[in-house]
Amino acid sequence: MAKKLSKLSEALIEMAGDQLRSGLMDKAEYDKITVRLLGSQPLPTAKPISSRQIRNLRERANMSQAAFARYLNLTTGYISQLERGTKQPKGPALALLNVIRRKGLEAIL
Repeated sequence: MAKKLSKLSEALIEMAGDQLRSGLMDKAEYDKITVRLLGSQPLPTAKPISSRQIRNLRERANMSQAAFARYLNLTTGYISQLERGTKQPKGPALALLNVIRRKGLEAIL
């Protein structure tokens, strides 16, 4: 599990990323900084989640689609599409759903 970073550490990583992208820092030096601050363990990635799993998460929280959508800052229509399987969550929505799957809805409240 990644450790909680201080605001200073977050700023250092962001600045190092900017320097890497602009060519002021090479990849090896960037890796040294990020490993020192983040540790050598890979960061958790957002695993795909099925429509049934999304519905189960919502039902375990005893929420309507509208209430669940509000907590996730999504539309009710999008939650409905996720639960029907017509859309797959991506980006921040997928990350939030994975947090809820691992730690429960309380983790985002």
